[in-house]
Amino acid sequence: MQVTVVPIINPAGDPGASLATVMKKRLERLANDLQREELKSMEVMEPLYGDVVIYISYNSKYNIRWRIVNDVPEGVEQEVAKHCDQLGYLKWKTDTVNSFAGRKG
Repeated sequence: MQVTVVPIINPAGDPGASLATVMKKRLERLANDLQREELKSMEVMEPLYGDVVIYISYNSKYNIRWRIVNDVPEGVEQEVAKHCDQLGYLKWKTDTVNSFAGRKG
């Protein structure tokens, strides 16, 4: 299984140029660690040729939050949740399925 972790930087919550740079680098490092170390065991999970894409970001209190953005089996979602819970990451709750869809009109 191919695991991809994407750091999502929210430009609306700009805390200042130097702090934003530090927070962005931290989020990128955490995404890399999650993908290459914490979720490495998932590479041999069934389906071997499947993909899981995970977004991580900061919430309004600067805690790390995560969510899976593609369709995966329940077992894969539970495995990701287990690892993220151990790291203290929060599940990213959204009201819509695709929060990055553009507005019509």
